[in-house]
Amino acid sequence: MNASAALRSRLRARIAQTGPITFRDWMDAALYDERGGYYARPDLARWGRTGDYRTSPECSPLFAATCAHYFAQLYTELGTPERWTIIEAGAGNGRFAAGVLDTFAHEHPALLRATQYVIDERSADAQARARELLDAHVERVDYASLFELSGPVRGGLIFANELLDALPVHRVVQRGGQLRELCVGLDGAGKFIWVECAPGTPRLAEHFARLHVTLAEGQAAEVNLAAADWITQAAHALARGFIMLIDYGAEATALYDVRQRPDGTLRAFQQHQLSADVLARPGEQDLTTTVNWTQIKQAAAAAGLRTVLHVRQDEFLLRAGLLEQLERMSARLPDEAACIALRLSAREMLLPGGMSQSFQVLVLEK
Repeated sequence: MNASAALRSRLRARIAQTGPITFRDWMDAALYDERGGYYARPDLARWGRTGDYRTSPECSPLFAATCAHYFAQLYTELGTPERWTIIEAGAGNGRFAAGVLDTFAHEHPALLRATQYVIDERSADAQARARELLDAHVERVDYASLFELSGPVRGGLIFANELLDALPVHRVVQRGGQLRELCVGLDGAGKFIWVECAPGTPRLAEHFARLHVTLAEGQAAEVNLAAADWITQAAHALARGFIMLIDYGAEATALYDVRQRPDGTLRAFQQHQLSADVLARPGEQDLTTTVNWTQIKQAAAAAGLRTVLHVRQDEFLLRAGLLEQLERMSARLPDEAACIALRLSAREMLLPGGMSQSFQVLVLEK
């Protein structure tokens, strides 16, 4: 029995024994189960053109290099301390970290000497790939959970690219004027199905009350309690510095607009294609939801963080100097073919309708 089949078997046994489980628990197992979860499996090609999705670091080396120059600005705002820490949460295979540290080495050698880079990655498979990719910077890189550090980071940056959208979410539906939670059960053939349950936590109703949102009758939606909790914990882990988040999201008024999203934003991807059934094949397909920026900024303010910047990713990259970085990197390339490839990747980052128009950058300060 392969890993995904074993995971399906364990989930069926759990539901058969205890009854329907919250989608939050089902999604957590589907993505992060240590033996069969999507992000834990070493046999899956998750990244790049041959995988299920591409992130900005895979699309162009300019993404990490441009972010590195923005990091240098933040370092200056902190007073250029002798030591500072960058913690990348959900660091994946380490490609972004490698791009940042390589850029520091080429263009900010003093900053590289001051930098300790912490890879916070839950997946053992992804962490192993990162260790291999970051071997050239081994003296600058540690591997640890942000929330297991020995003390608050005094002068640093917590960075996360496409982390919040992959956190397990609760699903709800408005039925008969009441909020119901969408759980996962089994039909007679053992297929995973949606089952309406009483809300498993009062935090679901509190979430909508805080946002002054009432769902329409029959409207389904997601509640990412884990994202708000992560922001709160990250703020506590940082004594002084910045938190920078990049993800695709919307404000609550748009996110819960029944005319735009009557069934919420939950979706599954496999080989760059939307999957028709999000409950099919747990452990084999990526699951994701759109980030609620209103919720995140509320949680950040409550945790003592100030919003410094919140803009679309393409606007951020232009502000941070992507075009200037394109010229610097082109000058180091060995031939015209490599320069053309880099310029094409820059266009992918900036062209109307490209992925950068779907993402936003939120920078918070403490």
